[in-house]
Amino acid sequence: MDFGITFKGDFPIERTLSLTRQAEAAGFRYGWAFDSHVLWNDPYPVLTLMAANTKHMRLGPCVTNPRVRDITVMASLFATMDQISGGRMELGIGRGDSSRRVLGKKPTTVEVLEETVWQFRELTAGKEIQYDGRPVRLPWATNSPRVWIAGYGPKVLRSAGRIADGIILQFADPDLIKWCLGFVHEGAKEAKRDPKDIQVMAAAPVWVSDDIEYGRERVRWFPALVSNHVVDLLKRYDPKDLPPALTAFVEGRPGYDYQHHAVVGSDNATFVSDEVVDRFCLLGPAAVHIEKLKVLREAGVTQFNIYLMSGEEEKTLEAYQQHILPKFR
Repeated sequence: MDFGITFKGDFPIERTLSLTRQAEAAGFRYGWAFDSHVLWNDPYPVLTLMAANTKHMRLGPCVTNPRVRDITVMASLFATMDQISGGRMELGIGRGDSSRRVLGKKPTTVEVLEETVWQFRELTAGKEIQYDGRPVRLPWATNSPRVWIAGYGPKVLRSAGRIADGIILQFADPDLIKWCLGFVHEGAKEAKRDPKDIQVMAAAPVWVSDDIEYGRERVRWFPALVSNHVVDLLKRYDPKDLPPALTAFVEGRPGYDYQHHAVVGSDNATFVSDEVVDRFCLLGPAAVHIEKLKVLREAGVTQFNIYLMSGEEEKTLEAYQQHILPKFR
């Protein structure tokens, strides 16, 4: 199992870079950043600096979406950064959440997502596409970064199985991950792909401590973040077609304020129960993390990505370096 970290863009840049260097030295292989340009700093200058401060860590957004940037801008940006980083860029992409909703816009469709992935791969490989009726290519681009698709619903999960290099699942619930991967594998078989060729990321915040009650309050914001996607699913699917473990916790959810998105102690999370926190996140002493990570690995997870935004980030990285990562090397 590989390990990654994710930032949301509100740390001072020197601290972000210090944590990035610490994470790479500890054995983390991936560094990701939220792409929500209104709420936080634009991630791409930060990712460029992260590339300059690392040697091996693979880097990318977790996640962007098809409509926040023109596809020619997105492709040129990634092709440039891939050259700067020595071929270490990855594209995490989904239908869109905070970067669109904060502007009063809805997520895009799966069809638009699939078209964008195809255009991205062609352009970053230096190939020609038709853009508004005219041929366009980036003649200097040579290497197409891997594409990770984020999603929860059967349609986007099947799409990921058909076209993605990896799938991003925002929770650490092994049963829900197995449910999601069932659709990913269906899509892979439709495209005559081997499901084993698709990387699987589980992304969630963690808290390494014996004080479970305090830890829950540091990460309770995360299931509230996930609830936005669940509410969107319930608008598009019959609840009977979705697992209660994913949908039941949003019943009675109040409104969601994106200005408090992914904020520790946010009032967005008042409806989230302890049981949901414990399923979606990793909490407890190192031994508990190790055991749950083993279960996630058995469920098919190939990368665990820590949302490094719950406080005491340096201590979290140190604990994982000393007690947890050695068990998975």
